[in-house]
Amino acid sequence: MNRISAAPFRLPPALPAWCLVSPVLALLGLWGISHLGQEVAGWWMLPLALLLMAAVLSAVHHAEVVAHRVGEPFGSLVLAVAVTVIEVALIVSLMLAGGESSNALARDTVFSALMIVCNGVVGLCLLLGGLRHKVLAFRVEATSPTLAVLVALATLTLVLPSFTTSTPGPTFSTAQLMFAGLVSLVLYGAFVFVQTVRHREYFLPIETEEGEQAAERPSAGVAAWSVVLLLACLVGVVGLAKLLAPGIEAGVRAAGAPPSVVGVIVALLVLLPETVAAVRAALRKRLQTSLNLALGSGVASIGLTIPAVALLSLFFPYPLVLGLSNTSMVLFLLTVVVATLTLGSGRATVLQGAVHLVLFAVFCFLAVVP
Repeated sequence: MNRISAAPFRLPPALPAWCLVSPVLALLGLWGISHLGQEVAGWWMLPLALLLMAAVLSAVHHAEVVAHRVGEPFGSLVLAVAVTVIEVALIVSLMLAGGESSNALARDTVFSALMIVCNGVVGLCLLLGGLRHKVLAFRVEATSPTLAVLVALATLTLVLPSFTTSTPGPTFSTAQLMFAGLVSLVLYGAFVFVQTVRHREYFLPIETEEGEQAAERPSAGVAAWSVVLLLACLVGVVGLAKLLAPGIEAGVRAAGAPPSVVGVIVALLVLLPETVAAVRAALRKRLQTSLNLALGSGVASIGLTIPAVALLSLFFPYPLVLGLSNTSMVLFLLTVVVATLTLGSGRATVLQGAVHLVLFAVFCFLAVVP
């Protein structure tokens, strides 16, 4: 009788103990600091950073469990959308707290995410995957349309405001902002429909590790728990990143760097789960999964953030700054050209990875030294 009653409480093989403990500790740490009014400074930074890393690794594990259960490209979509939705909540909360001084936060965060996924994540995947497997293959019929959606979204929402004349400065009028939000939702909805329904086969990995397909598929119960724990991990990641932001901001000010650097650092922290998952997929010779995560995250970041910010702007007494600076537009144009050349052949090596990582290094350098 004791054996029978104890059986339901055994940990499934797909959910080791550390993956259950990490999100709980992250949420407890988040709750304790937030509700006790403890200021995050000094030695508090280290334990919170450790909790953040544990939550990131746990999120990657749960995302892989879900992906293995539902199959590609749904697994990549789950992680990308979950991270982006919580990222939008973080941006909105910071904008509400920051007032007019944060009127460019959405632009800085979205552009940082764009540069991180298109150059940092893609470059790292190509470099590490190329070092292990020499040549990596992917499906052009998937990457090219996704890149087209990403470029269209970024141009319409981040570049066009610098050239419109209805309002002064790099801003949209209310009607223009509402229309940009609607267009963003339409493009994102079309992308998800093509990725998951109409042409799902385009987004499936080409090559996998030997024996990987023989791995036991997790049960529906294990996958359901992984979805819940994945969301808990992502809440912990974003919440801890928000708590660490004031300390990071103080460090940025002490270093004499521009305030926009804080947005870059926070975006790096928020995108850590997707970065780790994408790199692990590339090391397994599943570059298509890596590109689904990276490019899909960029599309989701713009396609969901801009509509949310557009609605929120109706309650703001100040205009939102969305247009990029001239320097940022040059970096964006260079990224588009290089990404088009990289993703247009269906095969990639370490050289393409090195080029993208150099562009990412340039972006980070100019963020510190504009």
